[in-house]
Amino acid sequence: MKLWLLVPVKPFQQGKSRLTEVLAANERVALNQAMLARVLARAQAAEVLAGILVVSRDRAALAQAEAAGVIIVREQGHDLNGALSQAAQVASAQGAEAVLVLPADLPLLTADDIRQLYLLGQAQKGIVVTRSPDGGTNALLMRPPGAIEFAFGPASFARHTQLAQSVGVPVQTYASPTLALDVDWPEDLVRLRAAAGGLDVGAL
Repeated sequence: MKLWLLVPVKPFQQGKSRLTEVLAANERVALNQAMLARVLARAQAAEVLAGILVVSRDRAALAQAEAAGVIIVREQGHDLNGALSQAAQVASAQGAEAVLVLPADLPLLTADDIRQLYLLGQAQKGIVVTRSPDGGTNALLMRPPGAIEFAFGPASFARHTQLAQSVGVPVQTYASPTLALDVDWPEDLVRLRAAAGGLDVGAL
């Protein structure tokens, strides 16, 4: 199965605005850069991906991704689901048989998470989805690309599941403690530091 990873990235200066009370602007930028670097490194270490693509409208994010050796796509517009559709079209044109969306803010992601998602996607066509603690989506694999529409946003886990069910697309779920943590709120940083043994967020 030719699986392509799609990683959407907000502009570094705008990302993690909910952390303004606990992190200065330069610290939030450093955190965003570190988390993106970690996601890309874990993706490359998984050794099951046919391609890795970062889609963003931020020049710094695209430059970092390009330096890491992955394909970049300049986002047209300011809509996450539109950006993912744009990225999926590029991956499909490159021969992708399936696409996997992972947000850039998964600091505990492991290469084995990606391998397990790959195996589930390889087992049958449809979608594989991971629920975030707040009901969002921390991973979405679609085989084939375009099996359902992207519906990221609040309560997106339920929306992705319902979209698949409404068109008869099989749904598998994948749960993992290392995929469960995304960083949106100050309490997420507390959990990250605890999980990482007091790790400085600037040195992920």
